[in-house]
Amino acid sequence: MKRVAEFVKERRKEAGLTQEAFAERVGVALTVVRKIEQGKTNLNMDKVNLVLKMFGHELAAVSTKELTSSES
Repeated sequence: MKRVAEFVKERRKEAGLTQEAFAERVGVALTVVRKIEQGKTNLNMDKVNLVLKMFGHELAAVSTKELTSSES
């Protein structure tokens, strides 16, 4: 989550938005933006994807099997 946290924070600042203004624009609670930027791991993936969509990105679940087979 650290990479996501840094990505969101950097892009939000580049857009010249406060956490509050960004949350309002995305349509999520301010606490969601704060938790993402703090690197919290117990977040709702739908909310994270709403935030990431603002920058043209999305997270998807990956199974352990997929990770193992891609390392081969």
